[in-house]
Amino acid sequence: MVFEAPGSALKLTKLPIPEPRDGQVRVKASACAVCRTDLHWYAPGFDFLPRIAAQVDGELKEPNLPIIPGHEIVGLVDKIGRGVDRLQFSIGARVGIPWLGRTCGSCSYCVDGAENLCDEPGFTGYTIDGGYTEYAVANSAYCFSLPENYPDVKASPLLCAGLIGYRSLRMAGITPGMPKPRKFGIYGFGAAAHIAAQVLRHEGHEVYGFTRPGDVEAQAFARKVGATWSGDSTASPPQLLDAAIIFASVGYRSLWQPFARAGWWFAARFT
Repeated sequence: MVFEAPGSALKLTKLPIPEPRDGQVRVKASACAVCRTDLHWYAPGFDFLPRIAAQVDGELKEPNLPIIPGHEIVGLVDKIGRGVDRLQFSIGARVGIPWLGRTCGSCSYCVDGAENLCDEPGFTGYTIDGGYTEYAVANSAYCFSLPENYPDVKASPLLCAGLIGYRSLRMAGITPGMPKPRKFGIYGFGAAAHIAAQVLRHEGHEVYGFTRPGDVEAQAFARKVGATWSGDSTASPPQLLDAAIIFASVGYRSLWQPFARAGWWFAARFT
């Protein structure tokens, strides 16, 4: 499927099967989930999120069009380019291809180990052809080996929303086996948040979900996946929070009120 212009439909197109270059693997795709980021540039103005991301923050410039979208790719390695670690990636190996597809390796962020903030990155399905296709090629250094116990459809969202949620939890100080349960706030209850909430509940913590004022559907969804309480971002939760993650620009003005003195919050970055 090829994307040619914002607001246009994806176009079913027959293309040559790509060949992996040095350092790349070719993957026969079996699943590729749809991410909200895709909608940021498929349909500018789709709702408040594209307006925030594409027009205000300016994080999503013009994509490299035409392009094959999709950046939550699961599949089997079909061909290997020169220079790929064959102990890690062999023919038939099950791998995942995420949003971050390339970094420069030399900017200050890369040198500091924060390559997700690279000055000159490449993004799968945005500047690099992605996974709405039968075969995708990717830099092997940015691919993940996947365990067999996750079905393709369930593993696919973990390659974007799952990565964001997991990284945010760990940077917010949540680690497995913590002796004391925490009261944890999540501001903005979308794809990453709903995965993070389930991890928190599994590890014994309480989850408090915050949404846009009046978004009762999202609040019900938060409770469905384990939130102890959910409400408007302008509301105060019934308990003081120990920590929180912001997954969207919701609730900044009222964010400080519900925290205990030692509490703190972490703003998740999506790139």
